[in-house]
Amino acid sequence: MTKSEGGGLEFMAGFVIGGIIGAVVGILMAPQSGEETRAQIAEKGIELRDEVQKRAGQLQDAVPTFVEEQRGRVEEAVERGREAAARKRQEILAQLDAQKKAGEAS
Repeated sequence: MTKSEGGGLEFMAGFVIGGIIGAVVGILMAPQSGEETRAQIAEKGIELRDEVQKRAGQLQDAVPTFVEEQRGRVEEAVERGREAAARKRQEILAQLDAQKKAGEAS
């Protein structure tokens, strides 16, 4: 998975949080009555709730694919680690055998 693919979750979270902060600041800074402000906050709250539900649904759809991709990457890494450990073990055994033979020859 590339860096840009892994950033999708973080982007969505930032998008939602940024939207909430922007809406609140915009509403609070607007010159209008308290009743109008409360109505606008309620309206924006509904819009944001709908957007969060939409994004949550998208995340739920994306999570199984993401998990499967990561599982594959972990399995590959474990296999490469096993192969590297086996190669290193053979190198060490060969070095020990060479040292043992050199010690016997002396």
